[in-house]
Amino acid sequence: MNFEIIANNFRNLIANKLFLSFGSTFLYCGVGASVGVFVALLAGYGLTHTSVKHKNFWFLVIYSGTVFPFESYLIPIYRAYYKVGLYNTRTGMLLFFMALCIPFAMFVFRNFFLGVDTEICEAAKIDGANSWQTLIKIMIPMAKAPLAIVLLQQFTAAWNNLMFGLTFTKSANIRPVMASLSLLGNANIPLMFLACIFVSLPAVVLFFLLRDQLVVGYAYTTK
Repeated sequence: MNFEIIANNFRNLIANKLFLSFGSTFLYCGVGASVGVFVALLAGYGLTHTSVKHKNFWFLVIYSGTVFPFESYLIPIYRAYYKVGLYNTRTGMLLFFMALCIPFAMFVFRNFFLGVDTEICEAAKIDGANSWQTLIKIMIPMAKAPLAIVLLQQFTAAWNNLMFGLTFTKSANIRPVMASLSLLGNANIPLMFLACIFVSLPAVVLFFLLRDQLVVGYAYTTK
C-alpha cells in the first residue's frame, strides 16, 4: 500500500474543502434529523394518546408532505429561501432537513403508539403523571426500536441528499458533503474512491450502533 498516494489524496480532499462540507452535513443530519424525529415523536404521541381535536385531519395535514415528490418542492422552496435570506445558509439547510424528516417519522410513531394500550396512559395519569412525563418515562422507552430505525433512515436520507444541497447552497463551507463530492469530478479515480469511502463511514457506524433495534424497528415501518 502506497501511503504517500493516500496522504496526497487526503491533502486533495482538504484542498477541495470536502472536510468543511463533512462537518456541515453532520450538523444538518445530526441536529436537523434529530430535531425533526423528536417533533415527529411528539406529533405521533399527541395524535394517539392526548385529547387533541380533529386528530385525523392533523394526521393528513402532516402526512401530506409525503404525497408529492420531493422534487416538486424544489422551486417553491428555492424562491422562498432566496426572498427571506435563507439561501446558502446553514439555518436554511437545517430547517429543510427538519421538515423533510417529520412526515414519515410521524407516520411510524403514530402506528406504534396506536398499538399501545390506552390503559397504560390512564394508569400513569392515576399515578399522577402528566402527558409529558408519560411520554418521557413510558412511551419513549417502549419505542426504542421504531425510534432507532427512524433515526437511521432519516439520517441516511439527509446524508445522501444531493439535489437539494446543490440547489440551496453555493459555498463550500455550507454545501452538504454529497454535493461537494459530486463536484470533485471523475478525473482522479483514487481520489473519488477515497472520498466515497470517507463519506460513507458515518452511516455505516450508525448502522452498527443501532443494529440490535433494526429488525424489530422495521416492523413498524411496514404497517
